[in-house]
Amino acid sequence: MSEPQQLTGWRHVYSGKVRDLYASEADDSLVLVVASDRISAYDHVLATPIPDKGAILTALTLWWFEQLDGAGLGVQGHLASTDVPGPVAGRAMICRRLEMVPVECVARGYLTGSGLAEYRVDGSVCGVQLPPGLDDGSRLAEPIFTPARKAEVGEHDENVSFETVAADVGLETAEALREKTLRIYAWAEQLTRDRGVILADTKLEFGREPGGADEGGDLILGDEVLTPDSSRFWPADQWQPGRRQLSFDKQYVRDWLTSPASGWDRAGDTSPPPLPDEVVERTRDRYVEAYELITGHRWR
Repeated sequence: MSEPQQLTGWRHVYSGKVRDLYASEADDSLVLVVASDRISAYDHVLATPIPDKGAILTALTLWWFEQLDGAGLGVQGHLASTDVPGPVAGRAMICRRLEMVPVECVARGYLTGSGLAEYRVDGSVCGVQLPPGLDDGSRLAEPIFTPARKAEVGEHDENVSFETVAADVGLETAEALREKTLRIYAWAEQLTRDRGVILADTKLEFGREPGGADEGGDLILGDEVLTPDSSRFWPADQWQPGRRQLSFDKQYVRDWLTSPASGWDRAGDTSPPPLPDEVVERTRDRYVEAYELITGHRWR
């Protein structure tokens, strides 16, 4: 992983798989969230970046926060300003500092990925029983909340039940997380569907302002929002249950890594190889296409 940039007035405090976090040296209520061009797959941060990826993720997150402001959902976001330092302009946000709730809040409206793998074992996902006969890509009768415990960089998030979340963070907080997550998903799923895109599932994160960390404190939406890194987006006109869906995300990278062409053994202890130019270009194209279809804006 590359070294984070040194930015005047900001102190680097953390680097995740994709984002770098800085604390303000002038105002301890603010943080700077910088989206890099790094890409991760199978719990590895890959050596090859995807050009413009950080800028696309940031632009899409900002667009979603703008839509949320006028949606009447009663959900606050952590965005404070886009007046960021020049070296990270276009791929960073100044945000309110939050004490994050240690839960990955996942909403699923379609069955695929790790949810499908769980379902095939016992007919349920994160303790939510589903009807028999569902297949890869099946639309669920109603969206479900399937939380996970957030893992460290290089580790895999652990799917857990609602009861486990309630035991970890308290019943009131768990219920609020579930309600807000499903409310945002239902709204966003309809919005993207109107644009010809299926939002199959998404991951959200919430936190509270320091000092409001009791169960009564308002939950604030943080991190990235409804991007190809945190969501599965499928072209609606090509959706077909029973097979892997075409997607606007890094699935092309995952497919190449597990193909004979990469020569990489996922079960081994070696890091993935560098990505070929063709894989980089096609992956970037998918991020651009997702941005343009969802927002209606041309990417620069």
